Amino acid sequence: MFDFTQWPPHISDRDRSTLQYRATTYALAHGLLYLPLGDQPPAPTSAIHAPMSLFPTPFPRTLFQQAQRLQSIYNVLYSRIAMDTEFLDRTMGAEVGVGQVDEFTGQLWSGWRDLRDRGLAQPLHLGLFRSDYLLHQQDSTLSLKQVEFNTISSSFGALSQKTAEMHRSLESSTNYYHSSAYLTGTNFPPNQSTSGLVAGLAAAHTTYNVDGSRILFVVQANERNIFDQLWLEYELLEKHSIHVIRRTFDELVHQARISQEDSTLYIESEDQPPLEISVVYFRSGYTPDDYPTKTQYQTRFELERSKAIKCPTIPLQLAGGKKVQQILTEPGVLERFLCDESKYGSQGVFSAQAIAELRQSWMEMWGLDFNGEAGVRNARDRASKLVLKPQREGGGNNIYKEAIPAFLDSLPPRERPAWIAMELISPPTGLKNYLVRAGSGASVEAEVVSELGIFGWSLFGEGKVVDEKEAGWLVRTKGKDSNEGGVATGFSVLDSLVLID
Repeated sequence: MFDFTQWPPHISDRDRSTLQYRATTYALAHGLLYLPLGDQPPAPTSAIHAPMSLFPTPFPRTLFQQAQRLQSIYNVLYSRIAMDTEFLDRTMGAEVGVGQVDEFTGQLWSGWRDLRDRGLAQPLHLGLFRSDYLLHQQDSTLSLKQVEFNTISSSFGALSQKTAEMHRSLESSTNYYHSSAYLTGTNFPPNQSTSGLVAGLAAAHTTYNVDGSRILFVVQANERNIFDQLWLEYELLEKHSIHVIRRTFDELVHQARISQEDSTLYIESEDQPPLEISVVYFRSGYTPDDYPTKTQYQTRFELERSKAIKCPTIPLQLAGGKKVQQILTEPGVLERFLCDESKYGSQGVFSAQAIAELRQSWMEMWGLDFNGEAGVRNARDRASKLVLKPQREGGGNNIYKEAIPAFLDSLPPRERPAWIAMELISPPTGLKNYLVRAGSGASVEAEVVSELGIFGWSLFGEGKVVDEKEAGWLVRTKGKDSNEGGVATGFSVLDSLVLID
């Protein structure tokens, strides 16, 4: 078994300094960038390199291939969940589901229910997904365990590709000073996540099939991670001749217009004629902070009722809720979506081996509302080995280990359905890396945990999946003592893989 405690391999301080110089200059020259903290002018005048690791992280080749193999099944699974209105109403709804006690979920579900009662103009959905995993070590055995599945604003695809290319450049230019036999080009897996994700957006745009229409990116104001989005925009224009418009919710309040005749979505502005929108791609809208007033919710619902293809639709966003992740672990639920030949046909069902492999990637989960007081009692008794998760995206929302008992004491019983308990994954200990942040001086050696994300996309609707693909990968590495893993929230750095056998 690979000895993770011996990573990274030893190099001299001088060689480490050279690697950092090469890494940071490569990042600045190749668009592996962030905007700096603080207010920015309308046209940026400066940028910093994104936080990154000096060495790629070792990862078993067979488990990496397993994660890639599972992505196609997950693409289909979450597509079918999003098309199962009865399941989402029961699980995430505001009448009997999580939306009763989670205001954000309830607002989205209620708006979607009203819209479907009135009739939706576009039956197709587009999902750009990311399934996140950690290595789980039990005795001397390593396995792949899922952290979560993301259905909205799955970010860092483009910058992750740039990070993998940066590590490959370091290997080509320095051979990492021959510090490890693993650090050879054959062990650096290719990563085409930019073109992979753009393929999904382009497929939806092509299906919409209106000459001159554009893709709308709905973004947050003062977005520091703008370059990750811009690389997708450049790829769409340069490889597919598709133009992109970027707007915030507040801008769309005044500029979005829905045609009364056929629900076509137009963006209007004073200096140009109305522009028809083929696809609405949300890089915001995943947190209550994006909806400070009812106006932003109403704008989201207006976009939802339009003829443009949404990425994601509201039901697909709801399908990414942690409660759905937990309910999938219950007996028979996975089979409902993947093994129903009468509903999906003989070509639409998955083998028992595929189902078993999917299940093996899950940790134990349960709802805090499980069986009266049993869910809370079980969480309290096993707190040191658990994480509690709400229905939120974006990082910084979970409750870990020793903080759980006091949190349970403060949690009103009626809010328990909004939370799930999940057994903590146990990554290999002793793994280290050199972490580099702009303006922080020399790289810092730290014991770390690395999370693998696999991207995928699916275009689906009216009961069937039109097309789906696996679409690249990312690695985020954080200090061992940090419980959260979001790069945009400041907890981790971008990384890549070196495959080990």
